[in-house]
Amino acid sequence: MKLYAIVGSPNSRKVQAVINHLGIDVDIEYLDFFAGDNQQADYIALNPNAMVPTLVDGDLNLWESNAINQYLADKAGDESLYPKNPALRADINRWQAWELAHFNQAFGTLAFESIAKPNFMDMQGNAALIEWSQDKLARFALVLNAHLKEKTYMVGDRVTLADYSIIHVEFFKEMIPFDWAPYAYVNEYFDRLCQDPHWASTAPASPELLGRKPNV
Repeated sequence: MKLYAIVGSPNSRKVQAVINHLGIDVDIEYLDFFAGDNQQADYIALNPNAMVPTLVDGDLNLWESNAINQYLADKAGDESLYPKNPALRADINRWQAWELAHFNQAFGTLAFESIAKPNFMDMQGNAALIEWSQDKLARFALVLNAHLKEKTYMVGDRVTLADYSIIHVEFFKEMIPFDWAPYAYVNEYFDRLCQDPHWASTAPASPELLGRKPNV
């Protein structure tokens, strides 16, 4: 299997953390965002969205990080990250859908407009989008905070795919213009999950390496 990824990409890190957790052998090919590697015809043939990550396993070209993680867990026969129990699996699926549609849509938009654009793309962030995403993030951080009040993990009593989905933009948590103070349980959760070795090992060594192809 081969995974196409970009250094520091939250969705790439999400999949790499699962690969690390499962202990499976996957060849990782890093694309250079600034060189436009993901816009090349040969890559678009694999992923017409021109985004990362993409997993290639034989004849299967699979994009969308949550789908990739579900596939990897099932292929590895690992029920700790993605139990076959219908209720637990539905709960994991629910939180993965929620992070995409709500929490991390707001979080990711705010990080892109306020951090990525001015610092890495020489562009000004969209003020209206920044305000919109701040309002949305406040709304959904409240939901997450209430859920985590008496929980260590998102689903059940151990790390699952839901946790790697929720945590995947944590690199930008303290950089974005957002007041996390009212969300004590979210802060504790992020601090706790950042210590997960499978997640921590996917972090770029420095912000300067974001989007760059490693010199290896």
